[in-house]
Amino acid sequence: MQDTLAIILILLVSSVLAVALFRALRLPTMLAYFVVGLALGPETFGILPDSESNRALAEFGVVFLMFSIGLEFSLPQLYAMRRTVVGLGGAQVAVTMAAIMALCWMLGLSWEAAFVIAAALAMSSTAIVSRMLAERVDLNSRHGRLSIGILLFQDIAVVPILVLIPALAAHSGSLADTLGWALLKAAIVLLVLFIFGKRLINPWFGLVARQRSRELFVMNVLMVTLVLAYATHLAGLSYALGAFIAGMLISETRYRYQVESDIASFRDILLGLFFVTVGMLLDVGVLAQNIGLILLLLVALILFKAAVIGFLSRSFGHEPGVAIRAAVILAQGGEFGFVILALGLEQGLLSGNALQIVLAASVLSMIAAPFIIQYNGRLARRLVKSYNRNHEDKVTAIEEVSKQMKDHVIICGYGRSGQYLARFLREEQIPFIALDIDPVRVQEAAAAGENVMYGDAGRRVVLAAAGCDRARALIVSYADVPAAMKILHVVQENYPQLAVIVRTVDDSHIESLRAAGAAEVVPEVLEGSLMLASHALMLMGVPLHRVVKRIRTFREERYKLFRGFFRGMSDAEEESLEQHQPRLHSVPITASAYAVGKRFVDLELLDHNVEVQSIRRRNLSSIMPNMETVFEEGDVVVLLGAPEYLAAAEKVLMTGR
Repeated sequence: MQDTLAIILILLVSSVLAVALFRALRLPTMLAYFVVGLALGPETFGILPDSESNRALAEFGVVFLMFSIGLEFSLPQLYAMRRTVVGLGGAQVAVTMAAIMALCWMLGLSWEAAFVIAAALAMSSTAIVSRMLAERVDLNSRHGRLSIGILLFQDIAVVPILVLIPALAAHSGSLADTLGWALLKAAIVLLVLFIFGKRLINPWFGLVARQRSRELFVMNVLMVTLVLAYATHLAGLSYALGAFIAGMLISETRYRYQVESDIASFRDILLGLFFVTVGMLLDVGVLAQNIGLILLLLVALILFKAAVIGFLSRSFGHEPGVAIRAAVILAQGGEFGFVILALGLEQGLLSGNALQIVLAASVLSMIAAPFIIQYNGRLARRLVKSYNRNHEDKVTAIEEVSKQMKDHVIICGYGRSGQYLARFLREEQIPFIALDIDPVRVQEAAAAGENVMYGDAGRRVVLAAAGCDRARALIVSYADVPAAMKILHVVQENYPQLAVIVRTVDDSHIESLRAAGAAEVVPEVLEGSLMLASHALMLMGVPLHRVVKRIRTFREERYKLFRGFFRGMSDAEEESLEQHQPRLHSVPITASAYAVGKRFVDLELLDHNVEVQSIRRRNLSSIMPNMETVFEEGDVVVLLGAPEYLAAAEKVLMTGR
């Protein structure tokens, strides 16, 4: 018992330290678990025994990994990206596997071992690629969507591969009969589970959820996952296939996101243990003896996968620059490759030096991946001059549209919100230019005469072309906090005078976005709630002016730009109801005004019961005044106060009396 506890403590301490170090170095955390397994495994210090119980426990990590893939599997998404996923993704896996199998067979390996190696090396890392694309705000770019489409097919392809490997190990008759029987058995199991599972899963989860017990809900998820995994195992298939089916069934219920959140900790810990056991397979002695061959395979793997993906992407009609970027992004090995290699070892299809060399090359390719991926754009522009020219042409096109504009609005994103905003601006005859990275949307909007250009608003050169130095405001119309932060960083660094308004889903990021330079943050959940409240109050008979007043008060508390409002002729009917309500009033400071050259403290405006909301200087920036702020000619002073006090404060600014 004491020895077991000591081993667990060593494993935990080592894992925590390794994961913390790799996170600090911005390397994938799964590689930290490899290092722990390698350092503590039987071939190095021998602290962790390579026991059957350890491998059985680690297999649950694979189960929950496949469950997560099933949970994220979306038939509508698959259909929408069918040409990229099935066509290009299928071609990439097939061509890569065929070439690697042929090479392995020529080197003297059995074709079963060649199949395992080829299937493992055909995979790329979903975890690394998706994280880096998200960090660089490239998920919706053309090369980002292309990469995600290929990765999606690779994830799907793992399922039949995990079915075929045990069949290859067990076949005693003809190969065609063995594989055909395995696939038929898998199809029958899938059909039965989907027919009955869909009818049972929704009512069963509803029954469990009504008990309002998180503990019961989590246990239910574990039970369903493991029951289906065991059912497929009894049918002669892998545990992972059953877990994948469980994830797909639950993904069609309304409890999908709750399930994903609840199992995250179990999945990550068990998956970490799986990668520790994979690291334990590495033999330092064999690696040292074959280091030259491992490095040769590493370089060959990266170059070959990049060449295949680049060539196939061009064959499917993608422009050279986009094809090269996707090729560089997907050139590494992947976490599913380790799952395939581990299953091949378990089934006795692969062992010895071949396993060690392939495993080591895959690990090294994943370590190198973050450093290679960050240069994908630079490589594309250097290798394909037309890609650089295309980019320059797009920037020039934006400049041509914006060069005649002044005091205009730049709309980042031309989705539904951006288009509604554009209608308001057009009706008010306010000039604007919209930027979007969806080529189809840009093409259709431009054909309809809309002022929309293709461009990534997170790039300095694009914002410069859009005329940020002459613009009145910039509005981020899509709810993407990382993308908004990227835009705010560029704006604050180059155009600090430009007011930026950002849209978010809720109010959880308001303070961080304001700290990054946003003039205002608009949470859509909050605005939706205000509209619901206003309609509900009016239906309940509350007078319109009281509803408007309540909504206005709430907005004043949440948005500093909503504090008060500028009175107009249309507000005359409310005068009797709100004689003493604060309102906004703008006072232009002319050359003859008394305030020119005077400090804020000298004018004693606060003694007149008004508040200076802001000072608009040269029609470009808003200044929040302090006691030492000096008024200049051309300033527009925005005052907040009751009508009787506003007149007195304006008189002080203009005449000093």
